[in-house]
Amino acid sequence: MELRQLRYFIAVAEESNFTRAAERLRISQPGISAQIRQLEHDLGATLIDRSGRTASLTSAGEAVLSHARAALAAAEAARHAVAEVNGLLRGRLTVGMVTACTVTPLFDALASFHRAHPGVEITLAEHNSDELIEQVRGGVADLALIGTADEPPQGLEAMPIISERLVAAVPFGHPLAESARVTLDHISAYPIVSLPEGTGIRAVFDQGCAAQGIRPNIALQASAPSTVANLALRGLGVAVLSESMAAHYDGLETLVIDDIETLAVLSLVYNSGKSAALRELLAHCRHSFLTAPADRLVSVTAGLATG
Repeated sequence: MELRQLRYFIAVAEESNFTRAAERLRISQPGISAQIRQLEHDLGATLIDRSGRTASLTSAGEAVLSHARAALAAAEAARHAVAEVNGLLRGRLTVGMVTACTVTPLFDALASFHRAHPGVEITLAEHNSDELIEQVRGGVADLALIGTADEPPQGLEAMPIISERLVAAVPFGHPLAESARVTLDHISAYPIVSLPEGTGIRAVFDQGCAAQGIRPNIALQASAPSTVANLALRGLGVAVLSESMAAHYDGLETLVIDDIETLAVLSLVYNSGKSAALRELLAHCRHSFLTAPADRLVSVTAGLATG
């Protein structure tokens, strides 16, 4: 029995198809079929039922699958342990970030980490913050850049990046435009343009409204802060954004929402049981964010608002 045979078997089990498994592993279909037949011969049982249109696991195959995955995981862990002893980092890191994120210090950190440790494969995934939190908790993602209301999520470690107040953004000439500050009562008299549920900005806004028993008219929602701002510019509602988000748009007057004291927080979150690769990536992130100019922390289409 060889590790590659177990790898081929797992691929066929997950794809339910020899051809797709071969394409995924970038080998020929006859090659993968031959290796799995050899594995079946070594184990003395048929693992894959080939009689139907899809390749399905037999009862023996079901019994073997978890052990095959554990064997590959153990082999990978052994390689990582040796690599750490030799001062080399290898493996894979999955980094999550809020949709439409262009927080460039994170990209700088990924680039510097890649130059220092080219043996580590980096995978990126975009989701809203609620989904990213669950991915980190479940081990699907190693690290995620998220937006939250005031505090990082329980059960995860966090590296806070920036905290901001919420503002209402209205075009010049709007009845609220002459105010220095506004309250939720003021802005709820008008249609609201906001980010969707599951985002940090929306969580802060919804919590503030719920605390006062206010039910705002969410007239329009959009995933990108730039869309929210542009809708407000055209008079379709009062935009709710973070201070730095709204500051990027000419033609919008930004007003601090006085009775929302909860801050929108942008953080990197991760599990406490960090791998050597993740510890090193966090060091690059820490350096990148600490040395970044303030105006690079949050850009027009990213950051707190998209979290």
